[in-house]
Amino acid sequence: MKLIVGCGYLGSRVARLWQARGVTVAVVTRSADRARQFQQAGYLPVVADVTDAASLDRVRRLSDVDTVLYAVGYDRAAGKARREVYVEGLGRVLDALPSSVQRFIYISTTGVYGQTDGSWIDEESSCDPASEVGRMFLEAESVLRGHSIAARAIILRMAGLYGPGRIPRREELIAGKPLAADPDAYLNLIYVDDAARVVLAVENQVEPPRMYLVSDGHPVVRREYYAEAARLLGAPSPVFAHKQDRGPSDARGNTDKRVNNARLINEIGYQLQYSTYKQGLAASTGSS
Repeated sequence: MKLIVGCGYLGSRVARLWQARGVTVAVVTRSADRARQFQQAGYLPVVADVTDAASLDRVRRLSDVDTVLYAVGYDRAAGKARREVYVEGLGRVLDALPSSVQRFIYISTTGVYGQTDGSWIDEESSCDPASEVGRMFLEAESVLRGHSIAARAIILRMAGLYGPGRIPRREELIAGKPLAADPDAYLNLIYVDDAARVVLAVENQVEPPRMYLVSDGHPVVRREYYAEAARLLGAPSPVFAHKQDRGPSDARGNTDKRVNNARLINEIGYQLQYSTYKQGLAASTGSS
């Protein structure tokens, strides 16, 4: 049995891939309505909340889980602090895992790097997150490494996920709003379907513990990316806010780094379906 904690944009695709291979997929959700939807889709729903330790007893009772995908996002509407979800929530789930788990795949972010000089980064580069989210994920990684499951863990630091239904800054582009980002800094991306296939590849081919940067390996300056996105969306040419108007909340948009995916590609040999942003954007907008 496979278990997904955080069955959203990425997790739902991994669920379908696992299901297509004929395995049972259990899915943790806070919502009874979502649980019914998951059940109708052929999954085993587990109603539990990463911020509620008692509810996670339902996870503990899943005695035959061999692989866990942890891809929990932040829901502002839930009224919880980021740390309670990202850091403390992970710790609660780790403590609730059944002893049968042999692989724990944790979805982190390249936001743990805060470089601003356009340099290439890899798994050995120093981490100095520029955003609160990056700091939370780095702290969560530390929690994972300090847990007994660490020897069975694989950390995937994802570049920006995009694909159908998720084009970065889509609404701002359509509305012609100034983008709070450095137009000449690099953007690092991974198409969501490629990211999902990477999850299955590392599950089957990688001996933990291991950590990978997951990107398409072709960084693009934001000016070029958003110009192409605007063209495909039929939106106005993008405009960018002046540096002094971006504000601290847009710290991630002010980083400038290039993600090297060589370890991932060399060790698992995965051939990306969408290796450039132009391919991915065309597929995302139905223009391919």
